[in-house]
Amino acid sequence: MKDKKAILLAIITVIGFMGLTIGNKTIVAYEELDLSKFASVMEDENIIISEWSLHAREKMESFETLDQAEGYTNQLKKAYADWEWTVKSESDQWEATASKTDDEGIAESIKMMSAEAGGKIQSYLTYEMKGSLWNSDTEQLAENKLKSRLSDLFRGNTTIFSCMKGEFNDKINGSLSNTASHLLEVFDAEEIETLEEENFVSTTASSPMFHESVAAGGKKMNVQIGLRTEGMGANTTIVIGTPIITIEY
Repeated sequence: MKDKKAILLAIITVIGFMGLTIGNKTIVAYEELDLSKFASVMEDENIIISEWSLHAREKMESFETLDQAEGYTNQLKKAYADWEWTVKSESDQWEATASKTDDEGIAESIKMMSAEAGGKIQSYLTYEMKGSLWNSDTEQLAENKLKSRLSDLFRGNTTIFSCMKGEFNDKINGSLSNTASHLLEVFDAEEIETLEEENFVSTTASSPMFHESVAAGGKKMNVQIGLRTEGMGANTTIVIGTPIITIEY
């Protein structure tokens, strides 16, 4: 059963990352991080935050050869010389990854991927930031880092994925389904689709609170909520993501 859920999550993630219709906005123009909205709700619902992540992705349209993609990455390597870099290269594809963790425990990574298919070059640049602690200081650091990285790395057609994981401080009142419905109300969200099992609920919805969106079944979805209880008496784990969940649960 867990394998089936993992496959479903992987499919949803691929759709979100590779889909044809994804809202493209940068967080620089946002008045508030979507993570901050998640954190506010979690605090109100007595949920202890255990993990968070921000993921930025952009298709690099201007590269016509693998050499051009490699040249751009060499510029990044110079700009981020204090990061740890690894490069994988084959005849028809090329990938470079950089990573760094700061003193506050915030881990960052940059990945440049290019591959030749049908005589054309497909290149994607991704950036991820993640951590476990979330407070006002972390929030400010995350916002500042993200603005800086978006400005340095990307060219403006960037999609941002925000995700936060936590655990209810006590057993929830009512069923997972009722809890999911309550959270949809909190986010002023319209339910689009729900997968429900005995110890697991995953809900896809649309909320005016969030900026990014993915086309799903002719509708635009921009928030997912996953709830899981491992057994009798166990606390409930929650993951919230916009426009999709990118943390395993």
